[in-house]
Amino acid sequence: MTPSLGLDDEETPAVITDPFEVVLWFGCITLNAGGPAFRVREWMEELARKMRFDALSVSFTLNGIIASVHRGSERATLMREIEPPGVNSWKIGELERLAHAVRPGQSSKEVALKISKIEATPPRYSTAQTAAAMGAACGAFAFLNGGGGLEVLAAGIGGAGGQWLRSLLLSRTQINHFGITALCAVAASGIYALIAIVSTHIGLSNVRHTAGLISSVLFLLPGFPLVAALLDLLKYQTLVAVTRFAHSAMILLAAIFGLSFVVAVIGFDVSPPPTLELSEPVKLLLRAIASFAGGCGFAILYNSSSRAVFAVGLLALGANELRLALHDAGMMLAPATFLGALAVGLVASIAHRPLKEPRIAITVPSIIIMVPGLYAVEMIVLFNQGHMLDSLQAAASCSFVIGGMAMGLAVARLISERVPGSMSHSSRGQRTSPL
Repeated sequence: MTPSLGLDDEETPAVITDPFEVVLWFGCITLNAGGPAFRVREWMEELARKMRFDALSVSFTLNGIIASVHRGSERATLMREIEPPGVNSWKIGELERLAHAVRPGQSSKEVALKISKIEATPPRYSTAQTAAAMGAACGAFAFLNGGGGLEVLAAGIGGAGGQWLRSLLLSRTQINHFGITALCAVAASGIYALIAIVSTHIGLSNVRHTAGLISSVLFLLPGFPLVAALLDLLKYQTLVAVTRFAHSAMILLAAIFGLSFVVAVIGFDVSPPPTLELSEPVKLLLRAIASFAGGCGFAILYNSSSRAVFAVGLLALGANELRLALHDAGMMLAPATFLGALAVGLVASIAHRPLKEPRIAITVPSIIIMVPGLYAVEMIVLFNQGHMLDSLQAAASCSFVIGGMAMGLAVARLISERVPGSMSHSSRGQRTSPL
């Protein structure tokens, strides 16, 4: 059967006016913007109900959606491919609001025009603004990872330059995303290395290369897709979760490849940096500033609204200060990270409604500052250099901290979120008891 549900033979054969095509297009745009698949399913089901379909069944992968609907005795199945994934928090929020705002029986053409308007809206922030935000975030990472003033400055300049290059390449070339990631990692870490070498020659204080060099490429970490994949896995959207994990792993490996190239050429030592000696009030103040800057930077990168950017900055400040204070008090980093992520999830579950933002647009940028990027990059670089014991130690630390982040957000959802209902039993199959 051809997918013409809801069209008369005399109507214009424009595909986008077909109600089923509109629902499928809505799902593709939302998934492509970084929305978790379980949320995309809920919003597609709500939209399908309002367009008078009896049931909707959806299957997701990272680069496509297969959907089936029925209305009375009519059945249709469509598949649509998706462009390489990105992240756009503003777009996710607007599409969620659209799904809730559509009136039952509303013209599919009206809905399609609204979707088209959302899709055509340019980013809220310019290339220069995004580059500056990522420079601030990378400098914040450098300080939180133990870097000194010169490292913070150099990492910020490197991160800003790398992000500027990424925006330029993504908008003007057809280079593979993994290739772009590797090139930007080379550019960011290369800028850092150049500043470090020049500073050494002119007699500035010794630079602890580890924190700054690695922090200069942390803007490339696929934090949003990783968290979305974890949430999808918890909601049994296994196929899209696994493909998102694989895509994120490839992005991470491409970034580490670029960084490893610079490390090999320059010969930097990536052993753990010494601890900075600061008075307690100064340390708390600087950590608060760094956490706020990092949260705001990633919120801007994800194209969040201005109110969301400020809220994310405050939430990152509070949660990361809690995590680091617990760690300073003697708690292991993984459980401290769990409690920090739990606090983010619980606050976001309350704050996202008055802010009129999707919960994921609040939680993800707020916890990115907790991502153990230093351990993740050290793991691969040390492995390449043959330091197996140090590499395994970094891998274990990275795994436990990421696990703590995931469990914190998961527990927050279990506490604060009721189980959503499905569109109908026929769209998902009969429920079965868990083994």
